[in-house]
Amino acid sequence: MQGYSNGGGGGEGGPADLAKLQSIMQSIEIACSSIQMHVNPAAAEATILALCQSPQPYKACQFILALDVSSIAPYDCGAFQVIAFILFLSNLAENSQVTNARFQAAAAIRDAAMREWAFLTADDRRGLISFCLCFVMQHACSPEGYVQAKVSSVAAQLIKRGWLDLSASEKEAFFNQVNQAIYCNHGVDVQFIGINFLESLVHVSEFSPTTSSAMGLPREFHEQCRMSLELDYLKTFYCWARDAAISVTKVIIESDAAVSEVKVCTAALRLLLQILNWDFRYNTSGTKMSINVFSAGVRQDSASAKRTECILVQPGPAWRDVLISSGHVEWVLNLYAALREKFSCKGYWLDCPIAVSARKLIVQFCSLTGTIFSSDNGQMQEYHLLQLLSGILPWVDPPDVVAKAIESGKSESEMLDGCRALLSIATVTTPFIFDQLLKSISVDHLFVITLLLQVFAMMFRPFGTLTLLSTLMCEVIKNLMLNSSEEGTWSWDARDILLDTWTTLLVSIDSKEGNALLPSEVLNATASLFALIVECELKVASMSAMDDDFNYVQASISAMDERLSSYALIARAAIDATVPLLMRLFTERFARLHQGRGMIDPTETLEELYSLLLITGHVLADEGEGETPLVPNAIQTCFLDTLEADKHPVVILSGSIIKFAEQCLDPEMRLSVFSPRLMEAIVWFLARWSQTYLMPFEEIRDGYSNFGHDYEHQLQSLHSRKALLSFFGEHNQGKLVLDIIVRVAITTLVSYPGEKDLQELTCNQLLHALVQGKNICLHLVALDSWRELANAFANGKTLFLLNSTNQRSLAQTLVLSAYGMRNAEASNQYVRDLTNHIMTYLVELSNKNNLKNVAQQPDVILSVSCLLERLRGAANATEPRTQKALYELGFSVMNPILLLLEVYKHESAVVYLLLKFIVDWVDGQISYLEAQETAVVVDFCMRLLQLYASHNIGKVLMTLSSSLLNEAKTEKYKDLRALLQLLSSLCSKDLVDFSSDSIEAQGTNISQVVFFGLHIVTPLISLDLLKYPKLCHDYFALLSHMLEVYPETVAQLNTEALAHVLGTLDFGLHHQDSEVVDMCLRALKALASFHYKEMSASKVGLGPLAAGLKDSNGNPQEGILSQFLRSLLQLLLFEDYSPDLVSTAADALFPLILCEQGLYQRLGNELIERQVNPTLRSRLTNALQSLTNSNQLSSTLDRVNYQRFRKNLNNFLIEVRGFLRTM
Repeated sequence: MQGYSNGGGGGEGGPADLAKLQSIMQSIEIACSSIQMHVNPAAAEATILALCQSPQPYKACQFILALDVSSIAPYDCGAFQVIAFILFLSNLAENSQVTNARFQAAAAIRDAAMREWAFLTADDRRGLISFCLCFVMQHACSPEGYVQAKVSSVAAQLIKRGWLDLSASEKEAFFNQVNQAIYCNHGVDVQFIGINFLESLVHVSEFSPTTSSAMGLPREFHEQCRMSLELDYLKTFYCWARDAAISVTKVIIESDAAVSEVKVCTAALRLLLQILNWDFRYNTSGTKMSINVFSAGVRQDSASAKRTECILVQPGPAWRDVLISSGHVEWVLNLYAALREKFSCKGYWLDCPIAVSARKLIVQFCSLTGTIFSSDNGQMQEYHLLQLLSGILPWVDPPDVVAKAIESGKSESEMLDGCRALLSIATVTTPFIFDQLLKSISVDHLFVITLLLQVFAMMFRPFGTLTLLSTLMCEVIKNLMLNSSEEGTWSWDARDILLDTWTTLLVSIDSKEGNALLPSEVLNATASLFALIVECELKVASMSAMDDDFNYVQASISAMDERLSSYALIARAAIDATVPLLMRLFTERFARLHQGRGMIDPTETLEELYSLLLITGHVLADEGEGETPLVPNAIQTCFLDTLEADKHPVVILSGSIIKFAEQCLDPEMRLSVFSPRLMEAIVWFLARWSQTYLMPFEEIRDGYSNFGHDYEHQLQSLHSRKALLSFFGEHNQGKLVLDIIVRVAITTLVSYPGEKDLQELTCNQLLHALVQGKNICLHLVALDSWRELANAFANGKTLFLLNSTNQRSLAQTLVLSAYGMRNAEASNQYVRDLTNHIMTYLVELSNKNNLKNVAQQPDVILSVSCLLERLRGAANATEPRTQKALYELGFSVMNPILLLLEVYKHESAVVYLLLKFIVDWVDGQISYLEAQETAVVVDFCMRLLQLYASHNIGKVLMTLSSSLLNEAKTEKYKDLRALLQLLSSLCSKDLVDFSSDSIEAQGTNISQVVFFGLHIVTPLISLDLLKYPKLCHDYFALLSHMLEVYPETVAQLNTEALAHVLGTLDFGLHHQDSEVVDMCLRALKALASFHYKEMSASKVGLGPLAAGLKDSNGNPQEGILSQFLRSLLQLLLFEDYSPDLVSTAADALFPLILCEQGLYQRLGNELIERQVNPTLRSRLTNALQSLTNSNQLSSTLDRVNYQRFRKNLNNFLIEVRGFLRTM
């Protein structure tokens, strides 16, 4: 709608202009009203979109907003052109009365300015920014908050867009308007608006990298703006906000009624918090700050995922005067204390915005760390934390009084913030300093705290912060016990925060120092806390036994792992008390079960045992994911007076649980006591425990010479550790315990049919854990119980009842155990014996004359599926020692696999299993195969691909119903992804090859094979299927790899295959997933650079593909590099994409330009000729010349020139992208 285009300049307007503006305003008002009333919304949206897309719609938008500028002067807007026009409008007293219309007008200003920024004059740019600033100041009292917020946001975005163009004095002029609004006497509303604008600038949208608006500019632009704001303005904004808060504090404190100054103070405190949340990256010289991960001041070991977010604040030494030396922290503490005392009788006050903002700021002060504190051995930081702790104590202490007040109706928000503050303090300091802080609050600090805190400080404290933390946690646990069935209560939140605090403090003690440094009072308090935690968990478990709707303990073991891990750290801090406690609790429950058998319902006791097993498993052992866990340090360094293995408390506790588990082998006991749920906990415990204590693979040397001055203590520790580790070692009770564990596992697989969760724990965790220890495998294969399991797998029918995942896992475990055989030949024979039944069945089935009929029988389909899952598990267990037997297994079923693929072409589940087995088998074998074997495998894979394609397996019929169509697409997606993984596995042969001869000896060329495979697969991959993220990623990862590593092979593709590759590559180049685009750009770089280097060496390169071919009608076509040069320039100049892609795009564009310099010149001339504005034409011409000529760029494809071209492209896009997108 060209009528919306009114130019951006000022000047007087006549009646014709006014009528036109009124018409535009009326159409936008009607459109906004129509949308609200749902009347022809499509047409209404089109009207609004036309306004946003019109060239220079600024006058129309300003007319709709209609600023009254009678009082602009005090804000020093400046004599820009737009002011004259605004004065003209104000004299007419016309503006829209429709709020949404004004909102849309502000949005249109933003869209147009971002699009046309490059060809707006400097006065126009400044005028638009000033207009928005003046509007929000002028309408400070307006009740239409969202319009105000929108215009303020537009002003922030415009300032951000012009940040690198504006001079320092121009920026100062704009910020001076804001500063005057905050400081001068223009009213509380104006002051509030000024602070809010700074907040939108810093946090809500623009200069915060995670929330900045999309501007179509490179990442470097945003980083430069960020650095400039951080170094030159952020501290100034902080001081403005601080001073604004101080200026209204007296009025707030002295007033007995609600005053408008409260919202100013709240906004100022909120802005202070947002600035502290800034991700500080630069020092005063403009270089990125390095973080010393070994600093004692920052707890890097506690950086693991927490339930409660704790953001470290590290602004650097330049902020020391503002945050530390100025007394600012003390002022905030005093402000909150004064307000707290004044409004103590009003319970609602704790949740008022000013109270919440002040507390959040105080909590954030607790996270200050790094170089902002001087290098004085931590004294400045300790003093800072001491100040904060003094102010925070009334929020949480005394814990019993605080908890009682909350239960009586007081808001819990202050108490929870106090817990968060303790977590922040724990994060930035060490456990020792954390504990000492509370003890340091004494009369020595009367000169730094307020009168209220002085009285509090005079109370001498004989205990430290850790003891307070323990007492506070005890009160929370007690409340949980009273309200255990109510999720989401304050005690749940408090428990999670305090558990994170304990984790942060104790994780380093548990892994390094042990609990020797903790005072006895802390050990006692920690022991009491753990006892209370266990009591609470047991009570909850007991209650859940009789309530089917009780979800607290019905969660999976993995879901509770985080909480239980925190419990374990608390227990280990006082391990000498907690292990005997657990032993006593187990003994009581075991006795209760035996005494009440047949007379008392054991459900409550079984649930308590379930909970105890989980807690004990976490206390005794760490998770073994990815590594072999050692005995926790706290356990190793405790119980030093125990030198006899059978007397060690951990041995006694572990032994009692194992003996209890052994009782499940008795059918009568199993029926009356060992429910499936209890067996889940037992299996989980045995899996976790065995990785640490069962036949530990570590030698304890008697190298006493390495002991230091504390020789006797260390020697005693060594003997105690020996006693612990040797008891379950291979020369003591290890084999017996191993046999018990295997028999328990067999029992769960055989005697608990249908219990999928239990059997999954057995197969995936317990049995898998046993075969991870190579030393355990040596004894495992010699056990009768293990042979019984292997025989049941190979010859029995019972284990066929396991589900598919468990079949696969069990097969993998049994094959991995072959490592325990005496030599490689014995290991291979062991695998043959295990898997012979699979090969025999599949071969015999495939040889049946009536295969097509027999194969469709349900029991046959089930058997084939189970055996394929077992084949997958065996293939996943491939190791050098058993590779030969597994190759023979795969080779023997090659023909049956192809026959089954044809027979089951309509059974998508079976087809998928067939493909996944081949993928896993090839992936495990390909690196070890000799040339002849490789040729056999490659030939088989090609036959498989051809068969899959020839039957058109997975073809999606568009005539299907919507639900069936989606199901068919999903099935085809899974198949095609498996085929792509197969091709990727074949690719790896060129990267990792352990064979003794070259595959070329057999005439096998991996790149040709994979491209041939792609030729077969790509016709089956539609653009719709590429919408599946995993399939899309796998396809482009493979394609990118092939084009990067084997660009010369592209020239050997036939026309159809080439068309598919190039089509999908162009599709990926415009994909919404930036990772896919990045892979395509790297592929383009590889193709173009290969061709350019080959041509520079007088070679063919890509040959006709680059020069251009003829289509089926004989018409000449552009070469592939020309096509992609056009496509890439179109993307960079006119489409939306992630700024992070600019560098990768530059690396692709540079060799494309070198290869197609003539086309590049023509495309550049076309762009120039399309530009009718002489000024912009000149700018575009200069920019195009600078892109390829500036910065000493040469035509050599080396690292230096790639870097230079990246810089050139960044500057080019900043210069021209904005106005080119308006063409």
